[in-house]
Amino acid sequence: MPAEPFWKTKPLAEMTPSEWESLCDGCAKCCLVKLEDEDSGKLFFTSLHCKLLDGRTCQCSDYPNRKKYVPVCVKLTPEIVATVDWLPQSCAYRLVHEGKDLHDWHHLISGDREAVHRTGFSCQNRTRTEEGVDDEDAFDYVIDWFHGPRQKPKKKYTLKVGRK
Repeated sequence: MPAEPFWKTKPLAEMTPSEWESLCDGCAKCCLVKLEDEDSGKLFFTSLHCKLLDGRTCQCSDYPNRKKYVPVCVKLTPEIVATVDWLPQSCAYRLVHEGKDLHDWHHLISGDREAVHRTGFSCQNRTRTEEGVDDEDAFDYVIDWFHGPRQKPKKKYTLKVGRK
């Protein structure tokens, strides 16, 4: 019988750096600009991405040095995963922290790094850089697909009058 995979047997805090990095599914949703309502604390997710993110590949263009260029970039750690409320419900770090298994499309299960994109769980080709967007205009980019794949638009029906 094969051994259980590391994400089922190790807590996040005990993973090696390579195991930790391999958990990332490449969705890039953690690189999206989030807005917080100052009164209610409610978070809104936007289709604006960090200036270092390549929206086609969902990869950071300077991952090792990202904090140098984007000081507010959050480096995920087990402690941060346990406390933030902005990781998508599909995030492998969040799932492992919550004691859940990875999705079938996750590359550690499927062996296919492109599956996250094909299934619609990534930001691939759906976002634009935050650069050049004024803070007051960011709300124009709020999205409804952060926690899952993009929903297909509902059919719109037109009432046709006068036809027999």
